[in-house]
Amino acid sequence: MGFLDSMHISASALTAERMRMDTIAQNMANASTTRTENGEPYRRRYVVFQEREQNTVPFGSLFLRAKQTNLGGVRVAYIGEDQSEFKYDYNPAHPDADEDGYVRMPNVDVVQEMTDMMASYRAYEANITALNTFKDMAVKTLELGKS
Repeated sequence: MGFLDSMHISASALTAERMRMDTIAQNMANASTTRTENGEPYRRRYVVFQEREQNTVPFGSLFLRAKQTNLGGVRVAYIGEDQSEFKYDYNPAHPDADEDGYVRMPNVDVVQEMTDMMASYRAYEANITALNTFKDMAVKTLELGKS
């Protein structure tokens, strides 16, 4: 593992967690959207992470390595749609109510989304701490070189 690899790994995790938080925010914003472009209620989305494999290169190829995007860490593999059943709410006055007065509501559970948001925030916070620790170690290493 190279000197800057740990910084790249934490930075990739920050990017992935940011995407996860954005997706959770989108879910929460659409928790009551009963009709989308396809005519169905909003479907909850989720983010799937995947490990980036780290390529090792000889020292002579170090400058070529800077151009590579596959330096280890994590990436967003895809954003999926939760295929669980929609919730039903009895509201005969709603414009999307069926003949029995039930409205199909999104399959978004706001409590679950808030829990996921807190977990994502903690992971984001942990990676910022790791980056700051790396920065402090790098500064101390440079100070050693001055002596």
